[in-house]
Amino acid sequence: MQGKIFRSALLIAGAVSLLAAYSLQPVQEPPEGTTYLEPSAQRSGDPAAGYQYLLYGDFVSSGIPLKVYKRASGAGSPDDLGRTGDAAGIPFRFNVVTTANGAKVVAPTCLTCHAERLHGQVVVGLGNNTYDYTNDASANFRTADMAVRFAFGENSPEWAAYFPASRATKAIGPYIRTQTRGPNPADKIFAALSAHRSSTDLNWLQAPQFDIPTETVPTDVPAWWLMKKKNALYYNGLGRGDFARLASASGMLTMADSAETRKIDEHMPDLMAWIRTIEPPKYPYPIDQELAAAGKKIFEKTCYKCHGTYGDSASYPNLLVSLEKAGTDPLLSQTYKTHPEYHTWYNNSWYGQGPNKGQLLPNEGYVAPPLDGIWATAPYLHNASVPTLEDLLNSPQRPIYWKRIFENTEAHYDKDKVGWKYTIETSKTGVDTYDTTLPGYGNGGHRFGDRLTAEERRAVVEYLKTL
Repeated sequence: MQGKIFRSALLIAGAVSLLAAYSLQPVQEPPEGTTYLEPSAQRSGDPAAGYQYLLYGDFVSSGIPLKVYKRASGAGSPDDLGRTGDAAGIPFRFNVVTTANGAKVVAPTCLTCHAERLHGQVVVGLGNNTYDYTNDASANFRTADMAVRFAFGENSPEWAAYFPASRATKAIGPYIRTQTRGPNPADKIFAALSAHRSSTDLNWLQAPQFDIPTETVPTDVPAWWLMKKKNALYYNGLGRGDFARLASASGMLTMADSAETRKIDEHMPDLMAWIRTIEPPKYPYPIDQELAAAGKKIFEKTCYKCHGTYGDSASYPNLLVSLEKAGTDPLLSQTYKTHPEYHTWYNNSWYGQGPNKGQLLPNEGYVAPPLDGIWATAPYLHNASVPTLEDLLNSPQRPIYWKRIFENTEAHYDKDKVGWKYTIETSKTGVDTYDTTLPGYGNGGHRFGDRLTAEERRAVVEYLKTL
């Protein structure tokens, strides 16, 4: 039962990407087809306190009672990030929270989506790219209901501490399924949750106030270490204003009301401050330095205007690239304009009010991201539709149907193409097959590498290993 309950519980923390930014100015006039994203004032914080809140915080305040968890799975995970107390031995994606009524529950943390194994190591800040969101989690929580009732009864503190997670997951579970393993349904989770929250006090609404969209648009969870450079959050630059306020929505699934959200928000500037300290992992294999030097020259002639420069003269232009220029799958960018009730709800709610307000401002385009640590962040594009950098820079060879092994070990890493080894399929044969013909899953666009020669592409890929 542990596997079913806790795989579905991972959905809780996927609702919001926690990001941070420095206010960097553009290095030049934005190229045609791009728009500069202005910076916003950000609150300062204590990085050390932020890391402690990440490991032990209660921004998700409801989950599986600790006794039920231990009975199903024990508590001996080696990936507990060195935590002590009740959290010792609990997998890194979860924390043990003591609720106001004294019950202890195992709840997801931000690291459900913002940490991943890479070559045998847990890398905090690397986006999760292996979880399977193709199943309806509501059925798993109906099973968990029976286990908690049997262990404690419905009049117990444990049931009261567990119920918000069960209620919300059963309400949104049918709506947030992806078509393939790996991509994340964060935007759809937000939509489903906001449909069940009052904009005035954030209290839970049993019946949804909006029609929840049928499509689930997939996203690839971005690496946290990139966020120190950004002036806007999310792939489409939707998140503006105070990043800590945007991040405080991570408690939407289980919070009681806006009073609890205010408490969460008090800790978020510290967490943002810690995120700004993260650096990307270094490429762990030999690099052809001569070839990389040649690739750097090519990159700085062809790529830097959108993706910035690196090294001693680092810069990042913070550009939104139009859909026409990018050419990548448009569905994610268009969703908030197609369903304006959701960004309107956010901007009118507590989150969008006051001196430290967050704002959701839809755009028609995608942010050209920084490329620090890009070797570790495969698959590529905003929807994880391209398995390797070589495929990204040579669009005709991108596979229509492809499958990889979701173990993220050295044996499955392609050092030449830079990304995950995969097999080309002729059709979708299961949830492990990525089908780029589906709406939102397209692998088109970003064809800028096609104009390079094969040798030039090889040099650029070698250079990208150094970032």
